[in-house]
Order: sequence, then C-alpha cells, then structure tokens
Amino acid sequence: MFSKEESRQIREEFWTSFGKSFPRKWILYNTKIKGVSFKFHFDTKKALVALDLEDDLENRITYWEKLLALKSILTEDYLPEAIYEEIYYLENGKEISRIYIPLESKVSIHNKNSWREVMEFFSEKMSLFEAFFEEYKEVIKG
Repeated sequence: MFSKEESRQIREEFWTSFGKSFPRKWILYNTKIKGVSFKFHFDTKKALVALDLEDDLENRITYWEKLLALKSILTEDYLPEAIYEEIYYLENGKEISRIYIPLESKVSIHNKNSWREVMEFFSEKMSLFEAFFEEYKEVIKG
C-alpha cells in the first residue's frame, strides 16, 4: 500500500513520463465543442481512453445521437473495440455519456512494469480517436 502522498507522486511521475515519451499536443479539452472532451484514465485497476459528453442533458443527447450515427464508421475504420455507454457514472457519481476503449490487460498506475504498455496503448488509441474526431468534427458539431 502507498500513502496518499506516495500515490500522488507515482501518478505525477507516470504522467510526466508519458508526456516525455510521447511528446505531442493531444486534443483533450480543446475540441471546440462545449461539453465534449477526450480523456486518458489510468488508476490502480484499469486504463482507458474516452470521449466524454458532460454538458447539460439536452446537449448530451444532441451530440450522443450524432456520435451514434457515426458508430459504424468509428468501429469499422478506427476503433473496433469502442464501447458506447449513453449513461455512464463517474466515480464522483456524475452522470455523463461516454465512448471509451479499455485496455484489456490488468494494469496499475502503481506498477511501473505496466507503464510502457499503458503509454503505448494511450498513444495508439487516442491517436486513432483523434483522427476520427478530426475527420468528422463538423458532422458532430452540426
């Protein structure tokens, strides 16, 4: 077990290391669409990349329907393993809509032996996710 401070330092070390190993500007919150953002998630149990819809319900539904219409393109041309969840609860209880790709391996941010695998997964999957988004951003924006 790690103290909160040790855990924080390990997390910080991972993200710093990821940024140095894969130096590029990710879209993340800079989608230019209110309430739509990309996320990297890595904790002691899992790793995933996601496209989150976190705006008010009306906007979430609007963008969700557009992304649902593009589902076959995303899953056939970019990310066949993408999971669509219209109702997804974050750890803090907030309800969002999420499209995500989980890393199927058992990984932990506290296990430095799994970092390389997670970094490569993040880079590969987020690059594909962003390529899809860039190609279809105008359709999603509407």
